[in-house]
Amino acid sequence: MPLRGTSELGFFAEHYAAEYLKSKGYEIKGHNYRKPWGEIDIIVEKEGIVIFVEVKASKKDIAGFEPELRVNTDKRHRMARIARTYLSDNHYPDDQPWQMDVVAVAFVKERGVAKIRHYKNIE
Repeated sequence: MPLRGTSELGFFAEHYAAEYLKSKGYEIKGHNYRKPWGEIDIIVEKEGIVIFVEVKASKKDIAGFEPELRVNTDKRHRMARIARTYLSDNHYPDDQPWQMDVVAVAFVKERGVAKIRHYKNIE
């Protein structure tokens, strides 16, 4: 199925990322947690750690233009702020371990596959 717009690309990328995470033993806790200053794509938990996942996608896998390169310092600061808000809103204890991950999904049209790269505990 050809991917048309960025919202469709994002939808498929988030679906692939969630399936990948489930296959690796992560428990999905939520999707698209929004606040006025940003959004967390997927929230998962594994081994007692709450993990806030940013999904980045591209229609091609081109060296130097990998989707994960779009997670800059400003984006990481916004993710951390949303993560802390989520933990507070959901009454987690103050000492709850948490981290931020990036899952990059690059669709390889010629082969009809998606390449997934998972970066754990970004700062």
